[in-house]
Amino acid sequence: MAEPSAATQSPSVSSSSSGAEPSAPGGGSPGSCPALGAKSCGSSCAVHDLIFWRDVKKTGFVFGTTLVMLLSLAAFSVISVISYLILALLSVTISFRVYKSVIQAVQKSEEGHPFKAYLDVDITLSSEAFHNYVNAAMVHINRALKLIIRLFLVEDLVDSLKLAVFMWLMTYVGAVFNGITLLILAELLVFSVPIVYEKYKTQIDHYVGIARDQTKSIVEKIQAKLPGIAKKKAE
Repeated sequence: MAEPSAATQSPSVSSSSSGAEPSAPGGGSPGSCPALGAKSCGSSCAVHDLIFWRDVKKTGFVFGTTLVMLLSLAAFSVISVISYLILALLSVTISFRVYKSVIQAVQKSEEGHPFKAYLDVDITLSSEAFHNYVNAAMVHINRALKLIIRLFLVEDLVDSLKLAVFMWLMTYVGAVFNGITLLILAELLVFSVPIVYEKYKTQIDHYVGIARDQTKSIVEKIQAKLPGIAKKKAE
């Protein structure tokens, strides 16, 4: 009599064990934002989805808007671009406000201000939120200051030499491109390189690994020839 009960219980056990199969990392489908901490997942996943073109309309809007902004800054001054943007925004809001007022007068309706829902939104920044933003910014500022001091006071000779070589190369880049042009190129790379890397990940990783190994061997040879670093490693 005990055997049928055991048999009837076995399917439930197997079903519960099958239902406990591990889900995809991050709790999403393949190709979604990778697993991150609960606190940083919101903003990090939003940026990840944006540059990987998960929502084509949203990414296209952001990419097109920022690109037009940078191209405008390349052709006009900052004051002119900001003035034209504010004038365009005011033209839209004032026109819509006058249009709704005329419609309400003709229809004799009392809908009120067309932007009332937005005017009632509380956009005040609390002191707690302000302090949180300041504390988060101070962490990055302090880290940057330590890095600057370490590089300019030559704590590590190789790192300081890397910075010197990079700055020397940037002098040639600056002779060809200005700051706005570099920002335009950076935006094009940000919105194109991730999706290309996702598509050709295996081939790119292979060549990057080869380049990394060669660079590492060259750095090790340089460090071996520098007496101060060789002595530090020996200790």
